[in-house]
Amino acid sequence: MLVEGAIVDLEGIRPGYVRFAAGVVVEVGQIGTASRNPGERRVRGIVVPPPANGHTHLGDAAATVEPPATTVAEMVRPPDGFKFRLLRDTPPRRKVAEMRRALDRMRREGIAATIDFREEGIPGVELLRRAAARGPVQVTILGRPLRRPLDDTEIDELLQASDGIGLSAARDEDPADLDRIAAACRAAGKRFALHASEAEREPPETYLRGRPDLLVHLTCASTADLEQVRDAHTTVAVCARSNALFGRRPPLAELARLGVPTMLGTDNAMLHAPSIWRELEFDYVSSRLAGAPVAAEFLARAAFVEPWKWLGRPAFATIAPGTEARPIVVRLPPADPAYQLVTRATEHLIVRPGTRESRGEPS
Repeated sequence: MLVEGAIVDLEGIRPGYVRFAAGVVVEVGQIGTASRNPGERRVRGIVVPPPANGHTHLGDAAATVEPPATTVAEMVRPPDGFKFRLLRDTPPRRKVAEMRRALDRMRREGIAATIDFREEGIPGVELLRRAAARGPVQVTILGRPLRRPLDDTEIDELLQASDGIGLSAARDEDPADLDRIAAACRAAGKRFALHASEAEREPPETYLRGRPDLLVHLTCASTADLEQVRDAHTTVAVCARSNALFGRRPPLAELARLGVPTMLGTDNAMLHAPSIWRELEFDYVSSRLAGAPVAAEFLARAAFVEPWKWLGRPAFATIAPGTEARPIVVRLPPADPAYQLVTRATEHLIVRPGTRESRGEPS
């Protein structure tokens, strides 16, 4: 298959063509220079790395009714927030089934990876491993220790089972415990992440002290706070649709202006479908509504490039022969590709080279 139009990847945005064979990129070049192969399928559109979801809580996908309109604390704070009551009351088998269903939706929308904060200790990690087994979506699982005071054995076993630790917030932990968890993650070569400045501003020294790999939300952070995050070389995941339910919004324009590495996440599966396409459009429109517009190119990088860099797999965001990338093609006009991807793309416009789905057939 030959795709002519535009390319969006780690190297930027440019016009060009991409030739695929068996779903793999075999040739990339300038528009108008591609050779013509008899019988080759030709498509006009945008070639882009598969999107990745920068922050999910898939464990609460079992929710089937509208959550209450309440505060962030009453909704998600452990141990008695709405989501934790939901987790306690849901049988493990159903949790696995619903997480698998959420991952299958990601697959259908072209999402190739997700970074999940998984509560419920080691059993919670194991449930998500079961849900993701043999599936095409790469799941990075950041578990959470259950015991307080901290138990070193539990932390060690949790880090063996997971890809790291993702905490509720720095304010929910004793500073000495936060340091112990961060140090254990570094010693194990695993990720350390936490929510920060979500419902109220927190001083950066509280959440940066453990040198986290990832901070989530920062809706209440000041410009000075964000400068400290940038200088700490910490990546941020923002979840605009989730924040909007609680009257908050991520500082997208400031993150872009300051050059903070940013990913997009869909947050709690009990609140929103894990759709990056919906997240992209909402981020763009809501930033305009707030009078702080953010460039479509910044949002495109947050969905298609920055997650792969954070995961240590930049080749997945590079469209070139010989890379690991398995790009998708979006049937949209290529004249302004970032804008098209951010505001108009849906899963219905995706072509997956090398699969039966690329011809509109069931997979």
